[in-house]
Amino acid sequence: MSGKILVHLLSSAITASLIVALPFSAPAGELPSSSNYRVLPALHYDNLTVFPVIATNSHDTRQFITLDEGLKSGEVVVNESGNITPLVRPRHGVSLHPTPPGAQVNQLVLVNNSKRPLILLAGEIVTGGKQDRVIGKDRLVPAESDPIDLGVFCVEPGRWTGPKGSFQSAVGAGMAAPGVRAKAMADKNQQQVWNEVRRSQMQMAAQLPAPAAASVEGTTSYAKAMDNKDVQEKVDSIAAPIERNYQSVIKQLRDRNAVGVVVAVNGELIWADVFAGTDLLEKYWPKLIRSYAAEAAFNHSKTSEPEVHAAQQFLDGLEGRRELVETEPGLYRHTEITGDSFKAFELTSLLPKTGFDLHLAKMAE
Repeated sequence: MSGKILVHLLSSAITASLIVALPFSAPAGELPSSSNYRVLPALHYDNLTVFPVIATNSHDTRQFITLDEGLKSGEVVVNESGNITPLVRPRHGVSLHPTPPGAQVNQLVLVNNSKRPLILLAGEIVTGGKQDRVIGKDRLVPAESDPIDLGVFCVEPGRWTGPKGSFQSAVGAGMAAPGVRAKAMADKNQQQVWNEVRRSQMQMAAQLPAPAAASVEGTTSYAKAMDNKDVQEKVDSIAAPIERNYQSVIKQLRDRNAVGVVVAVNGELIWADVFAGTDLLEKYWPKLIRSYAAEAAFNHSKTSEPEVHAAQQFLDGLEGRRELVETEPGLYRHTEITGDSFKAFELTSLLPKTGFDLHLAKMAE
């Protein structure tokens, strides 16, 4: 039996079992939790487990633009700090004339020329410039913004030069794996990010054939390692079946407000991503599932599968010992919650007619 046929059969089996298991007829008001979210039975593939999450309501997020959409259309520009003339807005956009050298590892400049506010998620990777970078925290950028200082971390420690000044969204690694993402979001430490990038590359190399292993070990770029053909095949072998099936689940659950996922690797609950609405989840889903699969593909151990009630408890438990709140009045509020065994991050829109959480990320510690 060919690999493609096997994957198709497994994919169909997962979808069929999930559709039977999901209580589609249950009203959304009967969520057995203390929050507005309900965790549903999981999709499994290899050592990756993904629990769909539905909500009591789904907000309209069409007024927002994502980083991928903005970079693709050219309405969002990311560049080294020395390559954008600050606070200059010509009629058709922001001037990109070079200025004296001022580039820094943890600093990029972003301009949103779109007429819509821009959502940035921690963990999104942009490639180009002098080094590839990962965004350090969730935030909103206003429509038609002036240049802003974008807090980032380097995920390519071996390069500090390049012919290409502008940035683009990474193709094979649009979102960093949870391990790398956590170091940027929670530790906020450049050396910790570099250490995790290197650890991830060593894990990849250890499970690849010799030529591919040498290629992964020989680059300092996290994005290039993820773009390696053998790495992509291994990641896609896990991501593709779940991506297809959850995309089908999202469509079936649209009227029940599918908004996110709780994720487990090797039976251990590690992460949750929940969005304001189904449309926003669908935009991020292809890059998110590959980030989860990248964490799972090179990190195998035998453990039992988590139960749905455990995933519900993981998502509901947001009472922390400490909260750090940062606010840009009239734009957004970013809340970091530290608990006994977790950290959570909430991005709340404060724009007119909003006032809701755009994104919730929770990680186990």
